[in-house]
Amino acid sequence: MTAVPAADQPVPVPTISRQLLLDSGYVLLGLPLALASFAVLLVGLAAGLGLVVTVIGLPILSGTLYAARGLADIERLRLPAVLHQARIRPRYRLPEPGASAWRRIFVPMGDAQSWLDLAHGILKLIVAIVTFVVTLVWWAGAVAGSLYWAYDWALPHGDPEDVGLPQLLGLGDSTIARIGLHTAIGLFFLITLPIVARGCALLQASFGRALLTGVAEMRNRIIVLEEQKRAAVSAEASALRRLERDIHDGPQQRLVRLAMDLSRARQQLATDPEAAARTLDEAVTQTRETLAELRALSRGIAPPILVDRGLPSALAALAGRGLIPIELRVDPELASPAGRLEPAVESTAYFVVAEALTNVAKHSRATECQITVARHDGRLEVNVDDDGQGGAHLAKGHGLVGIADRVRAAGGRLSVVSPAGGPTTIRAELPL
Repeated sequence: MTAVPAADQPVPVPTISRQLLLDSGYVLLGLPLALASFAVLLVGLAAGLGLVVTVIGLPILSGTLYAARGLADIERLRLPAVLHQARIRPRYRLPEPGASAWRRIFVPMGDAQSWLDLAHGILKLIVAIVTFVVTLVWWAGAVAGSLYWAYDWALPHGDPEDVGLPQLLGLGDSTIARIGLHTAIGLFFLITLPIVARGCALLQASFGRALLTGVAEMRNRIIVLEEQKRAAVSAEASALRRLERDIHDGPQQRLVRLAMDLSRARQQLATDPEAAARTLDEAVTQTRETLAELRALSRGIAPPILVDRGLPSALAALAGRGLIPIELRVDPELASPAGRLEPAVESTAYFVVAEALTNVAKHSRATECQITVARHDGRLEVNVDDDGQGGAHLAKGHGLVGIADRVRAAGGRLSVVSPAGGPTTIRAELPL
């Protein structure tokens, strides 16, 4: 059973007045729903358990659990307005294809979330009554008190035996004293009404979240962490395989040739010094090319400039080596000591840009490229845009799968927009 978020983005926070209406409506509507849920589920549970010794009790109990699931779904629809979080619905256990009727009856009984839904439907009444009474009293006090001046004239006054609150407080029984005191009380209720309504709504919603989505959220988080772990292992394994292949196909072959050239030069020194000199010149060229390849390979791991000077300097060096014109836009705060990112985030962002530029150079046929790196809403956004021929896709490889695994391992997400004919946009979002 895993949680299924109904939306990726959290619910936007409304204004105070709108939130007050949402909280009040949530609490006041919660009582009739709790009463209906309590009556239906308690009767169904009692009948099912009472008849469990017979064949009839099991279908009744199963139907009660299904009813609890439906009532729980109604409550889950109401939670986002109060908690400001995306709606989450657990994945319930489903019967196997072709299962018999009796197996289908037993399916909800073996699902832990179904029993949590049942417990919520029965126990919610206690919380709903408390929050309903408190919210209703505060609304009545706010409305009746703040509007007391409008109906004071219609209330009976003047009975000597009727001692009002102003008299008990020593304010007298004048009209001004009555209106002033009751208006002050009403204003107190009115000012504190948003806080009280919010507290009652959060109390009721938190109780619902704990039983209806709490376990599912925890399991969903575990699944996400497991996926991130698998992605990290896959990314590192792919990087190691690619590094081994590149070393074998590049520097290793050049070093073998270098050893052969040096051996031939040693043999030529005695018989043909000029040929030995030419061979040594070739060996020097091979050495330089090997060093260049090793530097290129090291840039795909973690260049020293990234560790020493941070992400902006590393990206500037990377863009300076580009085969096409590259425009680099980096948040200047990332270069300051206080604004520097975590090493893991810097490494992932650098890897995204480096691999994206490699794909641009090899496959895109682009004439220009733009890199943008900036903070936004607690996330680091990395965009690589080019005007190439397009057609890039995660399923096609070209290094993009490695980028996706690396970004997912860091808790972020990667998107590729590359229609046929271009342009191409590779966008990575990394949590800070």
